[in-house]
Amino acid sequence: MTRFNLDPRLMVALLALAGWQWWRWRRAQGPADGRNAAGRLALAGWGVAAAAFMSPLCALSVSLFSARIAQHMVLVLIAAPLIAYGLPMQRSGRGWPVWGSALVFFFSLWFWHMPLPYEATFSSVTWYWCMHLCLFGGAIWLWRELLHPARRLVAVSLIAGALTSMQMGMLGAFIALASHPLYRWHLTTTASWGMTPLEDQQLGGALMWVPGIALFLWVAVRSVSRVWASLDRPRIA
Repeated sequence: MTRFNLDPRLMVALLALAGWQWWRWRRAQGPADGRNAAGRLALAGWGVAAAAFMSPLCALSVSLFSARIAQHMVLVLIAAPLIAYGLPMQRSGRGWPVWGSALVFFFSLWFWHMPLPYEATFSSVTWYWCMHLCLFGGAIWLWRELLHPARRLVAVSLIAGALTSMQMGMLGAFIALASHPLYRWHLTTTASWGMTPLEDQQLGGALMWVPGIALFLWVAVRSVSRVWASLDRPRIA
């Protein structure tokens, strides 16, 4: 509980990113109430990200696979959507950013949770931060497209959110239901915490499986409600 990551480079990077978004939010156009709410949510998201990177959870993720997954879920499912909510709404009406963000997140999630890339992050600082930049950055981009779609892309965001929910649930289920430990790094690190490597892995898979499906399905339902509202809205001749 005393292992905080107080790397000054990390703190400067997080403060710079939060400051840049605050500056963008202050210069954005639109009703003040809406901008204030989005700005507060974005700053809260950066606070959550700082907690994930700097709290003892980060140190615990070296020993427990489930702690590493918990850290990833905090970043992907809490910090990223809060930050993305404060980003500008898409107005181009093009579908490629939605599919591009979904594909980037898909490949990042599966690649970095495969045994070899995952284990490489424990022996290389560069690989470690590449993993987090890919996962966290990809999640922010994806949530920005899912939470702020152009009106003509609501159905596209619905499909992308549903597919993301499915693929994230599949990966979590694959990890949780595996009959043997997949990650050699944790074969000798879990006993001190009263868990076998397989139990630790099963808990980590469940943490990815259930919350990931729930949140992305909520976004899909939100998209359906927006489509329904647009259909019910009376047209003006």
